Amino acid sequence: MSSPVAVVTGASRGVGLAVTRLLIDGGYRVHAQYHRKPADFSHERLSWWQADLRAPLGDRAPALERVDALVHCAGVCTLGTCADTPRSEWEEHMAVNLHGPVELTAALLPALRTARGHVVYINSGAGKHANPNWGTYAASKFAARAWCDALRQEEKNISVTGIFPGRIATDMQKAIVKQEERVYDPTDFLAPETVARSVLHAIGTPKDGQIHEIVLRSR
Repeated sequence: MSSPVAVVTGASRGVGLAVTRLLIDGGYRVHAQYHRKPADFSHERLSWWQADLRAPLGDRAPALERVDALVHCAGVCTLGTCADTPRSEWEEHMAVNLHGPVELTAALLPALRTARGHVVYINSGAGKHANPNWGTYAASKFAARAWCDALRQEEKNISVTGIFPGRIATDMQKAIVKQEERVYDPTDFLAPETVARSVLHAIGTPKDGQIHEIVLRSR
């Protein structure tokens, strides 16, 4: 049998890179998206493709006949009050955290249907509870949660899982902690590999069932 096929966004670092490595280890052929440059990681079953998810995708999605797993890991997060955050930041959060995943998934739906594939969206605790200064991020993640719920009901032959982790030890988290004027300690947060394993767990669910949501928190 040929290798199963996966598409991963935000694959050049953090959770996306951890997911990509685990999928490769699991025998997948992975088409990994990056924004500025790919990670220093190569494999015979790995193909890198570039896209800026702040802009319309156009024809840059991989042309694939089947997709067994589509994993949305790309995301942006900046902090600020609702009163002071400019419209441009609201639009960027919606573009990367919602519109990009929606557009890419729509482009790959024929391939996902062929494979009876699985869409996994890395959401956030902010997709369930909005806190002060997290309005833009939470709004985009709430919207993504609604999209996943609708997609799951519309596409009966594919599976859709939203993963809601707590804060993760990533470069994005470093920037957030800096905005909070705190000291960054990666041991305070979930490891990217821990979140990646929850993705593989969801994807590995037999086809007679599907995991709608996974909520994951650090100890």
